[in-house]
Amino acid sequence: MNEQRGFTLIELVVVISIIGILAAFAVPRYVNMQSQSRAAKLASIYGTVRSAAALASAACRVDQAGVSVSPTCTLDAGTVNMDGLAVTMRFGYPTADGTGIVSAAQLNPQADQVNVIAGNPMVIQIRGAADPGTCQMTYQEPPARGQAAIIPAPTTIGC
Repeated sequence: MNEQRGFTLIELVVVISIIGILAAFAVPRYVNMQSQSRAAKLASIYGTVRSAAALASAACRVDQAGVSVSPTCTLDAGTVNMDGLAVTMRFGYPTADGTGIVSAAQLNPQADQVNVIAGNPMVIQIRGAADPGTCQMTYQEPPARGQAAIIPAPTTIGC
């Protein structure tokens, strides 16, 4: 009595077919999750930038009121100390550069996987997006004294 053990070729083909069908459903969901993850990351950075700009502006107003020990922020320019970092200011809000809003929001382009494109407005793009130009946010310094920084809602179409 020879008792054989193992799988037949048909059983192996059926199992491989089932795995293939499951993979066909899982891959698109995985790709969609990556897109949703990048959009959520951009929304998080957007909130961080808005909060950092508001906090820096409040700290500058405290300096202007003469409440702080050593005021360094004036109506037009200066710096504000945020968590030990000197944040450069213009018209009461952080500047659109690495020593301004990037420092205030404590963004690290390498660790946070973002591209920071200098200028006014400054552009922050999420790395790995299908089209980085449509997965981004902007930050613009106030155009004049008495106005707020311009931080429009992010674009998440191409995330």
